[in-house]
Amino acid sequence: MSRNAKINTLLLLVVAALAVLPLALGLGDDEKEPFAGADAQAETAITEIEPDYEPWFSPLYEPPSGEVESALFALQAALGAGVLAYYFGVRKGRRQGAETARAEAAAAEPTAGEESTRAGTGQV
Repeated sequence: MSRNAKINTLLLLVVAALAVLPLALGLGDDEKEPFAGADAQAETAITEIEPDYEPWFSPLYEPPSGEVESALFALQAALGAGVLAYYFGVRKGRRQGAETARAEAAAAEPTAGEESTRAGTGQV
């Protein structure tokens, strides 16, 4: 197994452990919503500290349900991942194209030994 394959396997195991361990260890079992988002937790903490708190701003669009909100969030994440993948793909393609062009240019240039034999025969 190559070094990169070992690193990738280790990273995959770490990510899997981060996803499974909170569920296996029962973290959040004592809460009403065990894995609520940071926004919901912040709102709960604020209302506990200051029950009369009024937000400074209101949302521009309020989704009709939590499912729609989750779907919009997933769509946003997918679009962001697509933009990043496109950017890195373009960078890699440009780098490979430049390497290919350099290799072709190096293959097209005559070597020093070829130039001396051509000069001796009168060919250029």
